[in-house]
Amino acid sequence: MGVAQHEVTADDGTTLNLWELSADQSDTAVLFVHGALTCSRALFAPPVDGDDSYSWLHAAADDRTAFALDIRGYGESDLPAALEEPPEANGPPVRATDAVRDIRAAVEFVSERFETVHFVGVSWGTITGGTYLAENDHDFASATLCAPVYKPEYEFEVGMQGFGLETDLDAYFVERREEVEARQDPDNEALFEAVWNTQVESNQGLEDGDGYLAQTGALADVREGCEGNPVYDASEIDCPTLVVRGSVDQVAGRGDALALYDELSLPNDQKEYVEIGGGDHFVMHGARRHTLYDVVDTYQRRHEDEAV
Repeated sequence: MGVAQHEVTADDGTTLNLWELSADQSDTAVLFVHGALTCSRALFAPPVDGDDSYSWLHAAADDRTAFALDIRGYGESDLPAALEEPPEANGPPVRATDAVRDIRAAVEFVSERFETVHFVGVSWGTITGGTYLAENDHDFASATLCAPVYKPEYEFEVGMQGFGLETDLDAYFVERREEVEARQDPDNEALFEAVWNTQVESNQGLEDGDGYLAQTGALADVREGCEGNPVYDASEIDCPTLVVRGSVDQVAGRGDALALYDELSLPNDQKEYVEIGGGDHFVMHGARRHTLYDVVDTYQRRHEDEAV
């Protein structure tokens, strides 16, 4: 199966990129939304030569159609003007409230073709997706919030410095290879190369190919959560919701994920919490990735069956 691209336009005219991977005769769709630092292709379908096992899109598209959205400022979507100016000239340019416009455009595009649609957000994608789910009318069959960041138990500056990230929150910073390698400590060179090359070859990449731009709106949203003021109200989410994290994830802590789960005002048979043993913040690329794929797939299918 080949990954196709679509151009989708947000309500303010921003041009967005939406990846699609389709199974034959599929009648159900899954919409994926990425996190703070990694665009959708790099996160959900890294082009590892001869190995699709690291692609959540391929796993989801076994008998469905999988979509992955590049939020503005990421991947192949339009970059905000602030990313073309010196970083100190602007504050964080793409907050969750901006990203909601992009998710809405993608949902409208996907819903024109499919009656049954599932949502999957990862890391910052749980903030942008959670905001969309809480504030917009939708008819998702289910939502999965993976590696969620809601009310982190660490102080923002301490946490970000521990993860090797910026805290001054100018409009953007530049991710360099050595910094990313140090933060992720890659033990799979082929996977790391696929993710890195996808990032630097996208609209985010520098002309010299030595790095890529990372906008700071996502980190500003995380700061709100660290201060006890999450960007969205989880109690307003009204579709069946799975909260899932890797058990050794230091970014999306257990206490934070459980707080999110507890705030979901859904019947007990409409919400679920799962930990993937040994998984970190990039559990979808780790040794337990197939367990993650299966857990999410099983949850989605259960709620499809209940809706019939």
